[in-house]
Amino acid sequence: MTPVDPMRSALAMILAGGQGERLYPLTRDRAKPAVFFGGIYRIMDFTLSNCANSGLRRIYLLTQYRSLSLDRHIRLGWSIFNAELGEFVHTVPPQQRMRTQFYQGTADAIFQNIYVLQMEKPQYVVILSGDHVYKMDYRDLVAFHVERHADLTIACVPVPRHQATSLGVAQVDQDRRIIGFEEKPADPKALPDDPEMALCSMGVYVFTTEVLVRAVIDDARQDTEHDFGRNIVPALVAGSRAFAYGFRDEHTGAPAYWRDIGSIDSYHEANMDLVAVEPRFNLYDDQWPLRTHMEQCPPAKTVLSASNPGAGVIDSLISGGCIISGARVVRSVLSSYVRVERDAEVTDSILFPGVCVGHGAKLRRSIVDRGVCIPPGSCFGYDAEQDRRRVTVTPGGVAVISRVAALAENERERT
Repeated sequence: MTPVDPMRSALAMILAGGQGERLYPLTRDRAKPAVFFGGIYRIMDFTLSNCANSGLRRIYLLTQYRSLSLDRHIRLGWSIFNAELGEFVHTVPPQQRMRTQFYQGTADAIFQNIYVLQMEKPQYVVILSGDHVYKMDYRDLVAFHVERHADLTIACVPVPRHQATSLGVAQVDQDRRIIGFEEKPADPKALPDDPEMALCSMGVYVFTTEVLVRAVIDDARQDTEHDFGRNIVPALVAGSRAFAYGFRDEHTGAPAYWRDIGSIDSYHEANMDLVAVEPRFNLYDDQWPLRTHMEQCPPAKTVLSASNPGAGVIDSLISGGCIISGARVVRSVLSSYVRVERDAEVTDSILFPGVCVGHGAKLRRSIVDRGVCIPPGSCFGYDAEQDRRRVTVTPGGVAVISRVAALAENERERT
């Protein structure tokens, strides 16, 4: 008898309802998973590409906060699944079947959608986040879960201890069974063989369905934060078979690339990873295509300037429809239809679609929101104190020019 492929018995539920407060103002008008990344992508595209490439093609996307742009992106870019074969990706806002309120936490989002599990009857549920950048074959993760007869499996990566305070930290025995778990500990426990590193949850879980249903129902009856990391996982570690799956590069065996886009500084760093001479994250892997909604754009164009011998593009990602006219762009990510005018300089920056950088303007370590026009001759990223009076500046010194800030700046210029 041919064994049943466990992926055919698996269902993905992607948590995409968080407000993304630490990414504000980029999340002022859009959900966190819908924030642009790498020029042509949205953050959500990486998780969905993992699902598609792994054969995990029954997907529920649990949305909540300002989901219009995300819903539109899913409809335009992800209608690739075959309903006749039982494949789908459905966006699900709070249905309020179990409660008359919005999702109160990650576990509550699953609790409020138990009806979905009853309807689909999966044997395994893969719970994912829509705000991480990585490539993972979920087939290996689910196989690991099945082989160990696990109730819960958590994908984990080693992270420097000083960074682990914002993540869930697991302690494991020699068989990879989880024997302890703390969410965002002040003093993360180190790996036994490396005192500088901690084993951290990626927010990627595989549950045996009946265990998941029982856990979220029990949690719903209690006064908790209704959160997987703070409530569900510690409870299951104490009395169930919970294991840690080590996420590693299949070619080198080293820990694989994974970025939690939890703040604007980490978002900026992850984009800068893409423009490194030897990028840690490869967008050009034919064996693992990254899908998105592609706009109909003309080719990008660069124009040299005899009066500006330093003009040109160096170590940057330039999307379709961009025009760089006698300007200098270095280590930057430009989304579609960006225009950089003569004598302007853009360095270590991220420009969203439709941005215009005026003649002689200078941007350094800046993020510019969709459709914003940077006035000719203006500067951002050179004087932190001046920037703070006009725009958002992160703890790491990244200037974020939002649409609201741009409108206020233009208003000041007129008065």
